[in-house]
Amino acid sequence: MQPLGRVRSLAVELEDGRVRGAYSSGELLHGRVQLELRGALQLRALEVYAHGRATAHWLESHNVGLNTVYRDYTAYQTFLYRRCRLIPDNGEVTVLQAGRHEFPFTFQLPETLATSFEGKHGSVRYWVKAKLHRPWLTVKKVKKEFTVIEPIDINTPALLAPQAGAKEKLARAWYCNRGQVSVTAKIDRKGYTPGEVIPIFAEIDNCTNRAVVPKAAIVQTQTFIARGTKKQKKSVVTSIVGDSIAAGKREVWHGRALKIPPVGPSILQCRIIQVEYSLKVCVDIPGTSKLLLELPLVIGTIPLHPFGSRTSSVSSQYSVNLDWLSTIPEQPEAPPEYSAVVSSPEAEQSLAPPCRSELGGILEGPFFAYIQEFRFRPPPLYSEIDPNPPSDNIRPRCMTC
Repeated sequence: MQPLGRVRSLAVELEDGRVRGAYSSGELLHGRVQLELRGALQLRALEVYAHGRATAHWLESHNVGLNTVYRDYTAYQTFLYRRCRLIPDNGEVTVLQAGRHEFPFTFQLPETLATSFEGKHGSVRYWVKAKLHRPWLTVKKVKKEFTVIEPIDINTPALLAPQAGAKEKLARAWYCNRGQVSVTAKIDRKGYTPGEVIPIFAEIDNCTNRAVVPKAAIVQTQTFIARGTKKQKKSVVTSIVGDSIAAGKREVWHGRALKIPPVGPSILQCRIIQVEYSLKVCVDIPGTSKLLLELPLVIGTIPLHPFGSRTSSVSSQYSVNLDWLSTIPEQPEAPPEYSAVVSSPEAEQSLAPPCRSELGGILEGPFFAYIQEFRFRPPPLYSEIDPNPPSDNIRPRCMTC
């Protein structure tokens, strides 16, 4: 029987993932098992496993007479299970000499994974475990966890669609009608990434006889599912508070900014754990419950392409400051009168698009033309046909009379 303590260390090392040390579905997981020995060691097998699993678990208590009974709610969903035999168990004993030994391995990650997550009633975890089988001794194990971030591209029609809603509430106190409060809100799209700013457009009408306070918040909802039962945990990610609205007054938010802090992406593809986000606009009404309007959000990992897919190739080649776009009104303006802008040859020359030498090659012709047609409505089409022809019933005037 070989003496104990010949294994100085057993470790699993992983190469960093391509995105911030994390992996995503479909990638290759490269690593190696490091074994350091004080002396010669007999072993039967060396195996390495890759695991990925979602777990939901919580307890609920019920009183039965004088006793308290706890009911267990547990559910699992496996995303990854791979095994690699670095030294196969073929019935023979393998002898390794003293020193340092490394055994490389590679796993292909599945095409569908869920983002790593740690919640109050569950988790999504991924790890690599190595097992060293020795004759007449217990199996020696070591585990190394790694992070998975499943990409969510917000440049899809469903996530680029604007979100809007409206609600109203009748304020009552002691069976006395104190008026009505209404809120209308909209945002330009459903999908955002951490660090972006959500411009909120809202109108709050206070028809009561008391002042009310509008608020907006991003709320994260964690949903855990086990044995047909759901358990939820909600938390406020970030919030803003508007100015107090006096009785009988209206407040308008022209793109009130709400910045998204660093948060994990939405988890929508897991069967037992879901992480969802929403934008909630609420109005605090004294003496009664809040008026609450909720708009769905999806927090993704792939940010918005400037100007959409049609000009993404241009935006990827140049770094252009696009802050001026925030000043463009929602409704296009009518073009100015010709006489108001063209009064001399110098003024006419100033209307020409900037040449390439002035801009340093930043703006190209098609790109500038796209901005112009976005800024103004086109003029009416030219035609030599009278849009209001004379009626046939009108008798022509005699020129000799």
